[in-house]
Amino acid sequence: MLKGIADALKGDGVYLMQDIAGSSHVHNNLDHPIGPLLYTVSTMHCMTVSLAQGGEGLGTMWGEEKAKEMLEEAGFTKVEVEQLPHDIFNNYFVITKG
Repeated sequence: MLKGIADALKGDGVYLMQDIAGSSHVHNNLDHPIGPLLYTVSTMHCMTVSLAQGGEGLGTMWGEEKAKEMLEEAGFTKVEVEQLPHDIFNNYFVITKG
């Protein structure tokens, strides 16, 4: 899907992606204020929905690092991760091809 989005964007196009604010590495999430909730949502909803639809079933908070890796593999070259002060639940990825 990400490759399709990258291919569809015009040269100056921007893709905005929202995902759970977590790391791909468990030790980086130990102090997260709602870490247990995020792992629960990720494994009980996100992973199972993905598997049911033939997806990879990444689950267990695949995290910012994995998201950046997948975006790079899809052809995106500039990824900025932003957080909103009122939202400890999500990261907002502002992504362009160049």
